[in-house]
Order: sequence, then C-alpha cells, then structure tokens
Amino acid sequence: MIQISNLTKKFGSKVAVNKLNLEVKNGELFGFLGPNAAGKTTTIKLLTGLLRPTEGSIKISGYDMQKDYVKAKCLLSYIPDTPYLYEKLTAREFLRFICEIYLLDGKESQKKIEEYIEFFSLKEYENALIEEYSHGMRQKVVIIAALIHNPDIIIVDEPMVGLDPKTTKLVKDIFKSSSKNGKTIFMSTHTLSLAEEICDRICIIDNGNLIAIGTLEELRKKSGIDGRLEEIFLKLT
Repeated sequence: MIQISNLTKKFGSKVAVNKLNLEVKNGELFGFLGPNAAGKTTTIKLLTGLLRPTEGSIKISGYDMQKDYVKAKCLLSYIPDTPYLYEKLTAREFLRFICEIYLLDGKESQKKIEEYIEFFSLKEYENALIEEYSHGMRQKVVIIAALIHNPDIIIVDEPMVGLDPKTTKLVKDIFKSSSKNGKTIFMSTHTLSLAEEICDRICIIDNGNLIAIGTLEELRKKSGIDGRLEEIFLKLT
C-alpha cells in the first residue's frame, strides 16, 4: 500500500506538487496522469526517495520514506522512462548485480535471471555488452531488474517507451497478473488508452494539484462525459 499525506514539493517559489493526498491499495493497478509539467515525475521521484518532500509524508506498506527509507525502498521497485544501466556489463552481469543488492539466494536468483531472459527474448544477446543494446532491449533489462526481487510495489514511469507490440503485451499481462496477486502498480503514462485498458483507478493531476480520482466510470460522472478517457482527460485539464 502507498499512503501519501499532504505531500508538497517546492523548487524555490515554484510549487511542483501541492498538498497531494492519495492512498493506493494492495492489488491495485493505479494510473497517474497529467499534462506535461503537471508534477507527475516529481511525485514519482518523491515516492522512490530520489527527492525529499518540502512538506508531508509518504508511507510504503507502513514504512515512512523519510524515517525508514531502507525498509521502504526494499519493498518497491522503479521502472523509469529512460533506462539507466551500466553499459560495460552484459545483461546477465547487471541482473546478477541487482540480485546481490537485494541479497537474493544465488541459485534462486540465477534461475529467475534465466527465466526472465528467455521470457523477454534476450537469450541471443545475454552476453553482449549493454552499450550494444537498442532502447527497447535496455528497457527490457530495466523491467527485469524491477521484477526480479518480487517487490510489493512497482512504480512505473512510461513503461512502454521503445517496446515492440509483443513485449508491450507481455508487460501489460505482467502488470495485470501482479496486481491480481496483491502487488501495487503505480503507473504514470501519457498513453491514455493504456491507462483506460488496464488501470483499476485513475488519478489526474495538473499544476501540482489533484484534479480528479476514481474508476473510469467515476471520472465519467465527474466530467459529465460518457466517453473515452482521452475525452475526459481533455475536459478536466
């Protein structure tokens, strides 16, 4: 579960996130939407501990991100929109490194690495340096790294960037099955059709403020538009 209370982040006089209150439940696939410069990326950086809030608090499964940040971070993973990797490692070496960070059992982690490399069709390239990978292949490695320690919470920023249609379908299925198994997925995206297809609830923010939150049907009622999420989003923002 993610609990966000009165979360505020200021950069000088600029308020990027303004008194945000959210609760994302276990097993929920939660869409976090907004225009450019709405505060989405800042919120995600706050959730992952990459930024400190000016005010307010974030709890990850009950652990305060500021006071118990090690315990909180061990329970989550982060899939960024741009894959940052150690380019002089192979995919296998990088994934072993991630497993060691999380103190995973050697034999069990090796089995998981093999399964994920096969699942994401990286077998042919597993021993090539990451610097030789395309953007889509790098994104696959980032996704594997986020999943491999079986986190309770997955925070995602534009997960499908650079992925081919087959892999996009695989990732959507992973998110759906993970949420059914009690995992929390917090996903920021500009792809409204993706959010409409897979999210249980959707939050829309603009200029750092929460504009609307609810199921698709609840957002339809709030906006007065009995249509697609794209129409609702444009009306509310």
